[in-house]
Amino acid sequence: MQGKPRPTIKEIARLANVSTGTVSRVLNGRPGVSPGTRAKVLEAVRTLGFVPNAAARELVGKSTLVGLLFAPGVRRYTPYFALLLEALSEALWREGLRVAEVSTDPQGLPREEALAYILLGAHDHDPRIEELKAQGKPFVLIGTYPGVFWVAPDDRQGGYLATRHLLELGHREVALLTGHLHHQAGRERLLGYKNALLEAGLTFRSELVLDGDFDALSAYRAVRRAWEGGLRFSALFAASDEMALGAWAALEDLGLKVPEAVSLVGYDDLPELGERLTTVHQDIPTVAQEAVTLLRAALQGSPPFGKRVPVYLVPRGTTARKGVGTRPNP
Repeated sequence: MQGKPRPTIKEIARLANVSTGTVSRVLNGRPGVSPGTRAKVLEAVRTLGFVPNAAARELVGKSTLVGLLFAPGVRRYTPYFALLLEALSEALWREGLRVAEVSTDPQGLPREEALAYILLGAHDHDPRIEELKAQGKPFVLIGTYPGVFWVAPDDRQGGYLATRHLLELGHREVALLTGHLHHQAGRERLLGYKNALLEAGLTFRSELVLDGDFDALSAYRAVRRAWEGGLRFSALFAASDEMALGAWAALEDLGLKVPEAVSLVGYDDLPELGERLTTVHQDIPTVAQEAVTLLRAALQGSPPFGKRVPVYLVPRGTTARKGVGTRPNP
């Protein structure tokens, strides 16, 4: 007999009249929800009804916890990670699993047992990867690494598309605002930037690479510091929407209009943050779903493999052909 399909987090949220984030916290047993609200969410779950995924029941037995492991020093409370956690919660919920951050030691290794783990913020020489491999713990990396299960947006292609777009608009002094070059995302977006310059016959100039540390405030400071120090560019590719907004504020404070004086491209296409930006869209729900597919394969003992999720450029109003409107201040 076929059971009723598992409801989505959005359906539960609508019925309970709460946010999807609140539903996610309740389903994953996380704190920060009042008893009354928690009861409303659980009542909505019961009302909508579901039958747990049979394959998930067979694989997990009593344990349903998938531990979320952040690398030490990684900013957890960012719009990107909030959306990713929501998407992971939804995808795992459909498999009869739940996800929650687990406590870690100073190297980022888990102090709590879980059915499996999802790793975020992977970096060069990340001790979590080799240690979990040695222990035979099933895990999936959001990022890239040989010999493990991994999923990542095609960040090299994204960096290439953003830079090529600016070059096709006639810009030749294109700055890159990035950071965390020992992490997969920062490194690969830089490689895409370099590939586009090479294809256009332009020489890579290291002084045009600004360290924004993937947050708005450091991006603001980096752009102000560079321009006031005499660096000039007619276009800027920021490797996240957060950094793009910080850069935009700095440019405006410098008297430079976007896109008339400086064209600007972001990355992520985040709701609200990225909606005014020309930006590179990455499909966060697909990244999450692929992570769960890989997790299932890891639990079944399959040979490890990785998956790239395509990205694409979304042109909006922050880029223009060079020479249109006001030129950069001398």
